[in-house]
Amino acid sequence: MTDRLIDEAAERLERRTGAATPITTDLRVSFEFFPPVTAAGSKTLEASAAALAPFDPTFVSVTYGAGGTSQDKTFDALDRLSTIPNLPVAGHLTCVSACRDTIGSVIDSYREKGLKHIVALRGDAPVVDGAETDGCIDGVHPNGYRDAAELVAGIRSRADSDEIEISVGAYPEVHPKATSAKADMDNLKRKIDAGADRAITQFFFDADVFLRFLDDARAAGITAPIVPGIMPVTNFAGICRFSARCGTDVPEWMHGLFEGLDDAPEIRELVAATVAAEQCKRLVEHGVRDFHFYTMNKPNLTAATCRILGIAPTPTAAAATTSKTAKVS
Repeated sequence: MTDRLIDEAAERLERRTGAATPITTDLRVSFEFFPPVTAAGSKTLEASAAALAPFDPTFVSVTYGAGGTSQDKTFDALDRLSTIPNLPVAGHLTCVSACRDTIGSVIDSYREKGLKHIVALRGDAPVVDGAETDGCIDGVHPNGYRDAAELVAGIRSRADSDEIEISVGAYPEVHPKATSAKADMDNLKRKIDAGADRAITQFFFDADVFLRFLDDARAAGITAPIVPGIMPVTNFAGICRFSARCGTDVPEWMHGLFEGLDDAPEIRELVAATVAAEQCKRLVEHGVRDFHFYTMNKPNLTAATCRILGIAPTPTAAAATTSKTAKVS
């Protein structure tokens, strides 16, 4: 996205909200990447992380496949990101279909790599030929953890647990497999009570959904930080399909905004960055200061959104950011 489009997005945000930008100077961000599957993807990941590192993230994370299905790729990605100076790296960890010894070995590997932050999730069970593997029942290994709350408790039982920061997932629009909103909230409280430091939410597009969820969480006795997950729209049709699987609502007004923009990438990026920034602005007005961006290994929109919000890259790295970002499709 060009500087001109970034400026236009900032101007539009100011007109709609009636507030000058930059909005505030105390916002904190974190970024999520996924492990690449090709050599070209590895280069894209490195360039993406390098492009976003100057925004001084509190951490960046790399996702981890169910049952360790992408373990090697995740480890390789973590090794690559760890070479970027002053970039705190967190590793995802799922417990579904995995035994406790295997999970312990992964944590040991993370610790050996110098990682001090784990994003602990249950994960989705891998399916082979229509059946779960390794004698697992509903994704639970006979000698494994039943859910993320047990996984968190397992991490906290380690001798070095005081040195490990733990984040867990939260679902403002209710996890698709939860029996009810109350059951989902009770599960989140179990994860926090087990020792998680914070929760990071699934992405959403209606800021009020998050604000209501935050109120409900506080009413349920959850006092830990809850960080909203923000998904800048890189591909609208794709995000609609993904949202349907996640149980995330895509408001009708978004369909109107993105209609007819398939062949107009610059306008589409302008719209996407403005939508994400307006969503964050609404949350900032209610005291939110931390945001977790799902980058999809494409840094341009996330970088543009940060700039619109007044989060500028550090001066010494700004030139490198522009150079690296320009090389990423």
